Amino acid sequence: MSRIHFVGGEKGGVGKSVVARVLAQWFIDRQVPFAAIDADQSHGVLTRSYAEYTQRVNLANPESADQIMDRALGAERRVLVDLPGQSAMALKKWLSEADILRFASEMEIKFTYWHVLDGGYASVSEFEQALGYFGRSLQHVAVKNLGRGSDFGAFEHSEARRRLDELQGRAIEIPELQSAAMYAIDHGAFSFWAAIHNSEGEAALRPMDRQRVRLWLEHAFAAIDSIADIV
Repeated sequence: MSRIHFVGGEKGGVGKSVVARVLAQWFIDRQVPFAAIDADQSHGVLTRSYAEYTQRVNLANPESADQIMDRALGAERRVLVDLPGQSAMALKKWLSEADILRFASEMEIKFTYWHVLDGGYASVSEFEQALGYFGRSLQHVAVKNLGRGSDFGAFEHSEARRRLDELQGRAIEIPELQSAAMYAIDHGAFSFWAAIHNSEGEAALRPMDRQRVRLWLEHAFAAIDSIADIV
């Protein structure tokens, strides 16, 4: 069965592309067939880091967005979609105009939406709105990104958390990676595998930074492993 994974969060700067790249590396390391879709027209981080798996789409163009479904049809694979910030309206429009959720159900394609949070009011509020719109049509995962925030008390006591539990959604934490190591990865457009294993060249990470990335990725993978039944 195919499954489409949307990685989103309306608020910019919550770390959506980091989570998308972690998922891409998880699929690779777990030998899970997947195709990646980069819908972020402004940054394209997934395209830069995992180019051989990734194609770009424009959610505002239905024919372009349809490639998301095209990649899920006809093969048992995961489709990973890195959404841009402020994309909820375009995503809703694409899903509703062609009644894609019903069509996907008929084709036995499932959806998981990874809501990346920084713990702030804006990201929690936007998560609550997304839960209200999508409801039970998607499997929901709240991703508490410790690289963007350390206090998730507002989320834990929010209506969004109550609604997530009601929908039998999941919540995981992605740990923080030292900023210098993350900067070096982004600057070099490395996959996480390359960041850990490449030791030559001016852009290569220092040995201890490679070790930090290795440990960070192990912890992130453990979080994903804990909900592997919906991945």
